[in-house]
Amino acid sequence: QVQLVESGGGLVQAGGSLRLSCAVSGLTFSRYAMGWFRQAPGKEREFVSRISRSGDRTYYADSVKGRFTISRDNAKNTVYLQMNSLKPQDTAVYYCGADPGYFGRPYYSTSTYDYWGQGTQVTVSS
Repeated sequence: QVQLVESGGGLVQAGGSLRLSCAVSGLTFSRYAMGWFRQAPGKEREFVSRISRSGDRTYYADSVKGRFTISRDNAKNTVYLQMNSLKPQDTAVYYCGADPGYFGRPYYSTSTYDYWGQGTQVTVSS
């Protein structure tokens, strides 16, 4: 049974920082690229960041580039999202997803990720 469990969300003031974690079980973690997405109320789930299987390649949405950093620890089956200089517009539920790497699937699309966590709420106050 595959499980992805996000944690680390919360309420923070603008300019603050949070570190999200996503603990994965039930699959061979090192064989999956991992992504972070977010969904604000009334909006579609949107791409935030992605990291390759080995961690040597990372991708970011323009809206978070320079503020967020994705990383992974394959020994701990965990992917992280360090979020600095948070803005009210970063408020959303954040989800991690696992991508098995089928050819031709765009990294920024939700349909690329076969498994998802339940999400963790991030609220940034102004």
